[in-house]
Amino acid sequence: MSRGLDPRVTSLGPFWILPVVILAANVLDVDAYSCHEVRTAFQLRQVGPLHRVPETPGTDVDLLVCKHQGPSCCTRKMEESYQLAVKRETVHNIHSYSYELEHLLSGHSDAFHDMFQYLLSFSQGHLSSLLEGSYTSLSRQALPHVNQLFSSLSLYLRGANISVEASVNQFFNNLFPLVYTRLINPGIEGSMMSISQMSDCLRMIRQDVNPFGPHPAVMAQELAGAMGVGRQLGLALDEGVEVMNATENVLLSKECVKGLVKMVYCSHCRGLTLIKPCVGYCLNVMRGCLASVSELDQPWRRYTSLLEQLTHAMAGHHSLELALLGVRGHVNEALLYAQLHGPLVTATVDKVCGLSTGEPTGMQPPGPEVTTSTMTSSTPFPSAAPSQPLPEQWLGQLAHLRSSLPLKPSKNNKHSLRTLSREFLIHLHRYKSFFAVLPEMLCEGENVVDDATCWSGDGVVERYVGKVVGSGLHAQRHNPEVKVRSTDHTLVDVKERLESFNQETHDRFPKLGQVEAWEELGSGETEEGSTTDCDDEDGCQASGDGQDQTSHTVVSSEGKSIGRHPGGASPHENPAKPPFVRVFSGSPSASWPRPYSLALLFAALSLHWTSF
Repeated sequence: MSRGLDPRVTSLGPFWILPVVILAANVLDVDAYSCHEVRTAFQLRQVGPLHRVPETPGTDVDLLVCKHQGPSCCTRKMEESYQLAVKRETVHNIHSYSYELEHLLSGHSDAFHDMFQYLLSFSQGHLSSLLEGSYTSLSRQALPHVNQLFSSLSLYLRGANISVEASVNQFFNNLFPLVYTRLINPGIEGSMMSISQMSDCLRMIRQDVNPFGPHPAVMAQELAGAMGVGRQLGLALDEGVEVMNATENVLLSKECVKGLVKMVYCSHCRGLTLIKPCVGYCLNVMRGCLASVSELDQPWRRYTSLLEQLTHAMAGHHSLELALLGVRGHVNEALLYAQLHGPLVTATVDKVCGLSTGEPTGMQPPGPEVTTSTMTSSTPFPSAAPSQPLPEQWLGQLAHLRSSLPLKPSKNNKHSLRTLSREFLIHLHRYKSFFAVLPEMLCEGENVVDDATCWSGDGVVERYVGKVVGSGLHAQRHNPEVKVRSTDHTLVDVKERLESFNQETHDRFPKLGQVEAWEELGSGETEEGSTTDCDDEDGCQASGDGQDQTSHTVVSSEGKSIGRHPGGASPHENPAKPPFVRVFSGSPSASWPRPYSLALLFAALSLHWTSF
């Protein structure tokens, strides 16, 4: 049995449908012309006071940026709020991307300075232990001069306008009166008429008399070369931090702000709060806004390249560690030299200063005060001309100490200058093109959409048909979205300062680009940069029968490799050749002065004792 329609319904015919359609249309019309979604987005994004958003769209709204045909949920007051909000959001986004780079530079600047201070403190303690253990008669008076020397070196590494050569010369000038009265002529103070006048005279004539031989000059040259690179690296990191601070405070032009409002918020005026800008459209807006920032790309690329070269030069061959470890050896050899040539020094001083009475006790060759496990106070010091090296029989007594300095840390110690440098370079590599790709980074992720439906600034489209321009000021002449009428003068100054710093660095270290880069991970190191088994290439203790089997690449002052001799294979060189110290300043490259250097031996001996 089939059912039929109610006769009361059928009697109305089609007339009952019309009121229902009208009612539904009125309900949909109310929803379509409500600004509820716009008010919600306005509140959630904290654009401004909520009372500025109307409940329903207006038809006669005089807008400056978000102009379009039809009703609008925006007002002039809302546009003002949108401009403030979009500036705040854009600057915040720039900060979020630049923070990691700024932290990389500032954090490693502090880390490098801490490492420098550690090396200085170790070298200072090393020298102080030498004076206290082997030169007790002058150690108490000499230690303040040691502290002054290393304080000056610390300030130099932090960028102070201090001369390393002048600091070293001042140290030896102050040391000479103590050496003359306590080592060369012990007890002469009682026979001098005026100790203060004699000390002043000795300080003044020290460089002319040259009581310490070539050792002060060699020490100053090595320190100036190695520390100069470290100092420049610290200055470069500080310069990079200043550049990042300037870009974070970039001023957005009025044209840029209007373009940003049109891209981010004008769709809200039509009730389209969820639509995202097209990728090409976003790139045009961001490249127009950051045109002045993008001009930093080329000097920044050169700057990061200089950072890499400075880091390689400083830590690649342990130059800084070797130079600082060599201070103790140079001072010790200088004191030995003064004792060896005591009679000649005394005769010269007595003629120039003429303040001593009677025959100075230093006319007789003094007995040495230095004592080691292989050399006692009874060992006579043979006389030698100022230009002669130390006698072979002396060097033979200490030949059992031949080895490379254990500069590489143990497996459990990752905190070395080379490890820190390698970690820094790995992170720095990602930021070489930071200023060129910053607009792209701001147009990635959830900020844009690259599918069939996106916002073009004028409406919802399937794809953006405008021309996408490149980065930089020159390319913005054809930008269809943002007109670049002027440059940011602050960023122009930043660019000029960065270019000037790059040029100054290149002029000061003209051979810096010839420094050999490390291998990708290097011998004996894992991908995390931690050290593994000790190898000869990194300056560790040689294995085998105790002879030094390490190969050393000799580099001239021009940065050219002279040759690589495995363990002193050359017939003209001693098989125990110590590692060379690279110097990258304008002065000639200085290696440690001769084979079996006492500086190397004393440093190795001290490190051997501290290992127990």
